[in-house]
Amino acid sequence: MSTTTTPEVRTRRSAPSYQGFIARHAATTPTYAAVLILLVLLAGAETFLPGNFLSPGNLSALLLDNAYLLVLAVGMTFVILTAGIDLSVGSVMAFTGVLGAQLLAQGTPAVVAVPAMLLAGGAIGLLIGVLVQYFHVQPFIASLGGLFLARGLAFVVSLQSIKVEEPTVLWLQQTRIRLDGWYITPTGIIALLAVAFAALVLHLTRFGRTVYAIGGNEGSARLMGLAVARTKVTAYVISGLCGGLAGLLLTAYSGAGYPRNGIGTELDAIAAVVIGGTLLTGGRGYVLGSLVGVLVFGTIKTIISFMGAEQSWMQIIIGGLLLLFIVVQRAIVARSERQR
Repeated sequence: MSTTTTPEVRTRRSAPSYQGFIARHAATTPTYAAVLILLVLLAGAETFLPGNFLSPGNLSALLLDNAYLLVLAVGMTFVILTAGIDLSVGSVMAFTGVLGAQLLAQGTPAVVAVPAMLLAGGAIGLLIGVLVQYFHVQPFIASLGGLFLARGLAFVVSLQSIKVEEPTVLWLQQTRIRLDGWYITPTGIIALLAVAFAALVLHLTRFGRTVYAIGGNEGSARLMGLAVARTKVTAYVISGLCGGLAGLLLTAYSGAGYPRNGIGTELDAIAAVVIGGTLLTGGRGYVLGSLVGVLVFGTIKTIISFMGAEQSWMQIIIGGLLLLFIVVQRAIVARSERQR
C-alpha cells in the first residue's frame, strides 16, 4: 500500500529547520555570536573611524595590551565550566606582580622569582578550592575571601610601586617578533600558548571531560565515579596559577609591580569568558571562545580610545553585551531543560 506526500509536507520536511539548527548547536551559539560581534566591531571601526583601524600594528596591539587579561580568562574558564566563580584573580595578579617585583629588587634571580609568583597564585587558588569543595563554602564567598587575602598580602609586600629592572622580565614585553608590519611579543606568545594548552586539556584529557561533567551535573558526575573533588580543587588551582602568570605578564608590560593593580580586572575576565560563550551555569563553553571575548573587550577599548570618548563608555558597552549574553545563555538553558 503506497502513501502519497503532499508538496507542502515535502517542502516542510526538506526545508532546513532554524530551530533544529539552534538545538543542534546550542552549546556553540553564544561563541558564534561573539565572533559575529567581533567582526561587526572591526568592520564598523574600519568604516567609520578616521585612519586605518585594521592596520597590522593596531591588530597586533590587541594581543599585546590584553595578554594578561587573556591568561586570567583562561583560568576563569576552568572555574566557570565547573559552575563556580573566582573573584580573586585580579588581586592575585596584583599580589604576585608586586611580590615578583620585590624579589627581583632584592637581587633574587628571575629563575627563582618567577616560580615563586606562580606558586603564590596557585596557593591562593588551592585555598579557595579547598574551601569550596571540603568546607562547602559558596564559590562567591570563598573567592571573595581570596580577593581580600591577596590584596592584603600585596599591601604587606609594599605600599608603593616597585620598578622592575631585571632584563629577563623586561625582555618579555620589549622584544618584538615582526613580519610585514605584524608583530608579537613573548607575552603574547605565552598568552596564546596558555589558550592552546587549556584547549587541549579541556577537550583531549580525562580531566577536561570531568570538568565539563561537573558543570553539567555534579551529582551525575559523582555517580559515574569521576574524581569530582580533585577536579574542582584543581580548577581553582589552575585559576590561581593563571593569576600568577598574569602578574608576571602585567609586571613585564608595565615595568613595575603595584599593589593596586588589577582592581576590577576579575570582572573583566568574567565578562570576557561569558561573552565568549561559556555558560555561568557551567558545563558548556570553550576556551577559544574566551579568546574571542577578550578580543571583543580589547577592540571596544581601542575603539573608544580612537574616538577620544570617556572610558566610562567602555563599561557601559561591556555591561550591555554581558546582559545580552546572559539572556541568551538563560534561553539556552531553559530550552535544554524543556528537552529533558
